[in-house]
Amino acid sequence: MIKAITGTKDILPVDISKWHYLENLLRETFQLFNYKEIRTPIFEETALFARGIGEETDIVSKEMYTFKDRSETSITLRPENTAGVVRSFIEQSLGAQQSLNKLYYIGAMFRQERPQAGRLRQFHQFGAEALGSTSPLLDSEMIQIAYHILKNLGLKNLVVKINSLGIPEVRENYKNVLRDYLKDKKDNLSEESRKRFDTNILRIFDSKIEVDQQIMKDAPLLIDYLDEQSKNDFNVVKNYLTKVGIPFEVDPALVRGLDYYTKTTFEIVSGSVGSQSALCGGGRYDLLVEELGGKATPGVGFAAGMERILLACENEKSLNLPQDSIDAYLIRVDSKTEQNLELDLKLELELINLSSKLRQGNISCDYDYLNRSIKAQMREANKFNAKYVVFVGGDEFNRGELNIKNLSNGEQQLIKIEDFEKLKSIIKS
Repeated sequence: MIKAITGTKDILPVDISKWHYLENLLRETFQLFNYKEIRTPIFEETALFARGIGEETDIVSKEMYTFKDRSETSITLRPENTAGVVRSFIEQSLGAQQSLNKLYYIGAMFRQERPQAGRLRQFHQFGAEALGSTSPLLDSEMIQIAYHILKNLGLKNLVVKINSLGIPEVRENYKNVLRDYLKDKKDNLSEESRKRFDTNILRIFDSKIEVDQQIMKDAPLLIDYLDEQSKNDFNVVKNYLTKVGIPFEVDPALVRGLDYYTKTTFEIVSGSVGSQSALCGGGRYDLLVEELGGKATPGVGFAAGMERILLACENEKSLNLPQDSIDAYLIRVDSKTEQNLELDLKLELELINLSSKLRQGNISCDYDYLNRSIKAQMREANKFNAKYVVFVGGDEFNRGELNIKNLSNGEQQLIKIEDFEKLKSIIKS
């Protein structure tokens, strides 16, 4: 038997209502904040991610699904979508069409990492990007959007963490300060952190290894070396969040895993999903558009993992989903006499005609295709949470009538087959 690839997962009909609920909430929320949807390809040239995310990041160096197509072009399944949105922004000249582009996306991403709760190799993210303004109010808006979505899903165990990474010049100077602090401690770091010392030193703050954490707890912090503009912008973000009632904590060790961030960075974490606690994260990236070949354009955005969010909702039992149902189930009632092919054909034609007219009238319905007993058909109607059953056949059919039963109260009534408007009004009532 061929099975699904490790790290991928089927989303079955029993779970799809959760995904629809989340997707509908996302679209409604982004509409509230005037963001427009963008859909980019799920694969891009590898160079886009290497340049945009950073050669030394874990994503690029370890986790990407990369292959060569028939033209020998190196292709990568998107591990995140900011780079793709920025590529589209540049290629489609969106900045020339509108000075501020507020965009959002929903879709599948791919990373070759160890599968665990809430983390798959094919996973789904939603996110937003605002391109064209340096205003820290947009940074704050991103946090507000993400928080709004998570709170409206009923999640309670949320912590908003924020930090500022400053401008690149300040960050490079700080890296030298951090190297000075670590140079006589380097040999005590884990192997991974010793590599990061030379390639991506800020990521040592992300280490989950205890010896690294002990060394880093007394390290100098970037937030103490910020330039005045970054300090002012960070204060605006904090004041905004306080004003709109979003609780937050400043986490000076929050550096995020991507090279393109400048100034504001943030995460919203949950205690309801185990070790993979970050539900979403993002920040400002004022240099990314230019680094990918476009005109200098400031930007800010965030992304959120949909599997992790739904796992948190499941653990907190926060979703109150409407029950799936159909309006009517049509039950075929065969004659009690000998098999009558002519009558069978009449019943089939009436089921086809009736179901077609109901659906054209925007009434959801179904009927049996397996020639089962009335008892089995009733079980099927209850399984689909049908509001009504319509019995087609038997003595009533011979009299030109249909028998309608309300499954919530058991009431039944007869109507003429040709009186479709009455049938429709009963089912819709």
